[in-house]
Amino acid sequence: MKMNIYFKGLVVSLLLIAGMFTSCEDQPDKFELTGGLPQVSYIRMPYLAQSDSLIVEASLKSIICLVGDNLTSIKELYFNDQKAQLNTSYITSHTMIVQIPDNIPEEVSDKIYMVTAAQDTVEYGFHVIVPKPMIASMSCEYATAGSEVTLYGNYFIDDPNVPLTVTLPDGKQLTTFTKLTNSTITFRMPECDTEGSIRVASIYGESTSTFHYLDSRGLMFDFDGKTGLSNHGWHEREIKTDETSLTGNFVQLGDGTSKMSVDGAWNDAVFAFEYWCGSWDKLQNVTSGDGIALHNLVDFTDFANMALKFEMYIPTSNPWSAGAMQICFAGYDKVTLSGNPIEGFDGVVAGANAKVFNGEDGLGTYGRALYRPWMDTGSYDTGDKWVTVTVPISNFTLDRLGAAAESIPSSPGDFASLTFFVVGGGVNGTECTPIIKLDNIRAVPNK
Repeated sequence: MKMNIYFKGLVVSLLLIAGMFTSCEDQPDKFELTGGLPQVSYIRMPYLAQSDSLIVEASLKSIICLVGDNLTSIKELYFNDQKAQLNTSYITSHTMIVQIPDNIPEEVSDKIYMVTAAQDTVEYGFHVIVPKPMIASMSCEYATAGSEVTLYGNYFIDDPNVPLTVTLPDGKQLTTFTKLTNSTITFRMPECDTEGSIRVASIYGESTSTFHYLDSRGLMFDFDGKTGLSNHGWHEREIKTDETSLTGNFVQLGDGTSKMSVDGAWNDAVFAFEYWCGSWDKLQNVTSGDGIALHNLVDFTDFANMALKFEMYIPTSNPWSAGAMQICFAGYDKVTLSGNPIEGFDGVVAGANAKVFNGEDGLGTYGRALYRPWMDTGSYDTGDKWVTVTVPISNFTLDRLGAAAESIPSSPGDFASLTFFVVGGGVNGTECTPIIKLDNIRAVPNK
């Protein structure tokens, strides 16, 4: 077919170009707007392997190929009421490669509108598929009744004929929101004591969150006795409760008066929470009770698809503006409480130490996550409310100065101990006296 010749040449060129929509000024002589009316014969995908697959619909952001005649006469092109970006590098008389806009149409006509230089309009029937809601995260997965909470994601469409709904784990359905955009749903949290996923339904379908409200999966530290775990290292960070408490007790880093220097100077007595597995027994107990190895409490078999989560509260009175929160999991070879042997483990058992953070014996190059939300704005607080922080375990790849680590957690056995330490990180900030409250520390699936 004659059109296949044009199409094949165009696709070969397309595959050699890294950016789909580079400036048309790169090849100013390749395109000339023509007169007359365009004619579309059919539409297909712009890939050789799918060149025989004709399509009558495609999703937002899809790249498609119009095939016909005099397509160089098209000056503007619309999918429903949304204008597409045209790149003349991908337009010939017989083919046009174009990306469907990501914006959701306000008026759906199921048509493509082709506008010429003479302002003539030619229509072609084509359905743009709008995805069902996509739920990415929740501002606080332990939000209390009466507090304002936000769901983040995309395609939250509130159609007048089919209103958007949010269904909580207990079956309670919400249709009234304090704020609603395509990417956020904000509402007052009603009473809900049931753990589970949240569902969002729109005219385009229904989705279920991968995260859980009141998530107890993979819970390691709640500081209220559910797991029985707390401080288990050199320092006894204060476990406290006050008027800001979310679910009872929490651990606090910083006391509101101790200074964090611009470079995040060492102060593990105030800014570190340590849980180093093991005991002082001749054979360390890592299988039960206080000192249990975390991988014996939580299943880390699929750690590559897991995330560390916790709730955090930083008051506006004591913002955070220096030092990285270094979060490090460690195996028996990196740290334990006593360094005594462990039954069934034949490797070297390390005792209590902070070498991962001070760099002794080369351990400063071991992978950990560096969390420093203050970097974007220079200072960070949570607005006197609790928020959920998510750190994918795939992010535990940095050394103590923020460079690529030489080794990273690579097996379930590398998740025996856990330390949070606000120190260093390789980026200077401004001196501060932060208070950082943490609760409900857990490791959960992120898919």
